Amino acid sequence: MDIRIEGFRLEPLKEGRFIHPYLARYLQDGVERSWEILRTNDSVAILLWHREKERFILVRQFRPPVYLHDGSGMTIELCAGLLDKEELSPEEVAIEEIEEECGYRVPTQGLRKITSFYTSVGHSGSRQILYYAELDDSMKIGPGGGVEGEENIEVLELDRNEARSLMEDESIARTPGLLYALCWWFSRDPS
Repeated sequence: MDIRIEGFRLEPLKEGRFIHPYLARYLQDGVERSWEILRTNDSVAILLWHREKERFILVRQFRPPVYLHDGSGMTIELCAGLLDKEELSPEEVAIEEIEEECGYRVPTQGLRKITSFYTSVGHSGSRQILYYAELDDSMKIGPGGGVEGEENIEVLELDRNEARSLMEDESIARTPGLLYALCWWFSRDPS
């Protein structure tokens, strides 16, 4: 995926669509303290394994905060999404994200919860629920790529060896959730 970024700049944000900045004030062991906090939505992420192709299905996308650090902003991640629709369960959000981002329809019973954990504990402390699902060609319903006009997602397919290499390659921006999910998978299937 080729993208060109121009005119990148930072501006103060008082209130955002997905994040809300606050200053927390509190007493800790009788000492007054404060901490800058971003309130954010919790999220889901899904490790996808295509049984027939024997490949992981991952996504690559541009992330502006990463761009600040590496000048590229391109990350390799699990299929994921925010829990920002109160009417949907985490499992329903996961199913929706798999369809939008990767182009596969997975039945709810096809999701397996791996675990949940807190991310960005220094500034937001949001919770992510990690799932696993297996795919086959019969589940393919479209190209994926995310929501038209909002996301620009490239669907990637990595075999076992490529995934192992990705885990060790610090030159590639990848998320802790992806690394954990791959460690979990390889601990169960060491081939």
